[in-house]
Amino acid sequence: MGYRKAPCLSVLGTGSDVGKSIVTTALCRILTQRGYRVAPFKAQNMSNNSGVTPDGLEMGRAQIVQAEAARAVPHVDMNPILLKPTGEKGSQLVLLGNAVENNTAVEYHRKKEGLFDIAAGALDRLRARFDVIVMEGAGSCAEVNLMDGDIVNLRVAEHAGAPVVLVGDIHRGGIFAQLVGTLQCLPERQRDLITGFIVNRFRGDIRLFEDGVRWIEERTDKPVFGVLPWFSHFRIEAEDSVVIEKPISAYPGKSDLPAVAILRIPHISNFTDFDPLNALPGLDVFFVETVQELSGFNAVVLPGSKNTRSDLQWLHTTGWGAELNRYIGQGGHVLGICGGYQMLGEAVHDPDSLEGAAGTTPGLNLLPVETTLKAPKTTTRTRFKWEGEEGLGYEIHMGATVLKEGDPVFSVHERNDVPSDDHDGCRSGDGRILGTYIHGMFDSPGVVERWLNGIGLSGLRVAQLPGPEARDLDYERLADHFREYVDAKRILGLIDLE
Repeated sequence: MGYRKAPCLSVLGTGSDVGKSIVTTALCRILTQRGYRVAPFKAQNMSNNSGVTPDGLEMGRAQIVQAEAARAVPHVDMNPILLKPTGEKGSQLVLLGNAVENNTAVEYHRKKEGLFDIAAGALDRLRARFDVIVMEGAGSCAEVNLMDGDIVNLRVAEHAGAPVVLVGDIHRGGIFAQLVGTLQCLPERQRDLITGFIVNRFRGDIRLFEDGVRWIEERTDKPVFGVLPWFSHFRIEAEDSVVIEKPISAYPGKSDLPAVAILRIPHISNFTDFDPLNALPGLDVFFVETVQELSGFNAVVLPGSKNTRSDLQWLHTTGWGAELNRYIGQGGHVLGICGGYQMLGEAVHDPDSLEGAAGTTPGLNLLPVETTLKAPKTTTRTRFKWEGEEGLGYEIHMGATVLKEGDPVFSVHERNDVPSDDHDGCRSGDGRILGTYIHGMFDSPGVVERWLNGIGLSGLRVAQLPGPEARDLDYERLADHFREYVDAKRILGLIDLE
């Protein structure tokens, strides 16, 4: 006897970073509040912002967030295909949680038919386990030059028989062209899948857009389900690094607050590591890209990287390496996470050409460690302690780093639920330079306090809710915000939930 496949709802967009992830997250929480077992699904994600599932596999961070909103255990079936850009034309392919190879865009395009079958299989497994699936698309659903190879937008909606909600971003301008133009680019059968629209990121008096809503509805004969205002009273992790693109130079002291600088390297990954710091009252956090003086910052952070050697060479070439050395000489504090940790060492070796031509790139020489890049990729959920403060984070990295001298930072007592007596990271003799492989370290309030104390900011108030619990409250606030401005009942009425 066959099972009833769970119904699906598809959230597609007029472009990248228009709010698809936010809408999907809101719908996941609202459906969960109504008692349904809900799973998010994104057939193909392109992002260097990834995370690790409880079974030690890698998937897009946005789908982990959506699974949290749905109070579901993250599983790679929710994001079966993850592309992690390594440069302008190539990406690492992560398939069902495992990094399998690097591809150029042309090479990847040739494989899409087989990959669609893998994605469809993952969706079918989710539909057998859950009551309803909320699917997210990628980029614009109307890229006419790419639609023959579509494995994430309207083809998936058609496969699942899913009604589509189209999201546009009024903040970037051209909302009428976004919505109407998207419809005009689609063949009629796919145009008919789109049931209506959500206008995202509105600023100002929402009544001023009532004429705009009427025009859209009259022109398209489709409803506007709602107009979502910009929000600032809660935080939801961003999927795309576009939110930190083109950062301006930052000069701490203007607001009389202590400040932390995060170097916006070209291949930055897992930038959401720093969301808990951004949420701290009394602390300014700046992403900086152009070389500038760092003396006014209480600490500087080197984040994760999808191409450590390339970003390390960029630090040398731009002059950031020299500026970091000057900053250290003035008594500054530096933290390196994952790829940033590797860069702080003496050298990064790549004998197997994992990040380009085989060879060695000199490090910043700020920690007595040496890294050799090698497969397979390490992906673990890691429990650790820092001088008595417990934390839970995750590791995603290629290669191993050896301490030539000095002390580790963390004691590791569990990886992927397996007990461990290992250590992680390295600290300089005076404790001002730290490196670690552990992402998510700031999700633990005690660890945040310990780090702030170390950089001379013991007076800052740190909320005592761990990251997952704090995020859960924000998912509730997002659901309330969504219901206030969007006709959620009408959207959910599009799918058969009986």
